[in-house]
Amino acid sequence: MSRLPSLASVAILVILIIVLVTGEGEEDPVGKGAASSTEARVTRVVDGDTVEATVDGRSEDIRYSGIDTPESVKPDTPVECYGPEASHFNEDLVEGETVRLEYGEERRDVYGRLLAYVRLGDQFVNAELVRRGYATTLEIPPNTQYAQLFARLEREAAAAGRGLWGACEG
Repeated sequence: MSRLPSLASVAILVILIIVLVTGEGEEDPVGKGAASSTEARVTRVVDGDTVEATVDGRSEDIRYSGIDTPESVKPDTPVECYGPEASHFNEDLVEGETVRLEYGEERRDVYGRLLAYVRLGDQFVNAELVRRGYATTLEIPPNTQYAQLFARLEREAAAAGRGLWGACEG
């Protein structure tokens, strides 16, 4: 005896497949399983490697993956050499702009910020900060797809004495 599924069972199965494939119903549109990149409008630059942006209609804190700039606004932390310069450069570059956020394997840090590689048109913002000496590399697995590029740019900036490499001791 052959049993065919009911029309209702087939309809429910189709709906479940559509939800799984499209991600409908997900609470976090940029969470696990979302697209590997999205556009965002930068509303405020926090410092050299962190911005606030509107992503899919929501305000999000974005932390640039793979790099670190000297501190300029961290509570209970002194302003570090070249921190204000890094912050101002980032502000001049991206504030008010629409950027593309490219995500690595891990989408959020322990503070809930989105982790992203940021592109402004053809410009790779993370790499530009390192190349000009505003940032150093910060390799945190599993988001390491550009680690070799950032390391090379850091060596070149240090050798040329660009940015923090020429302005800061140590």
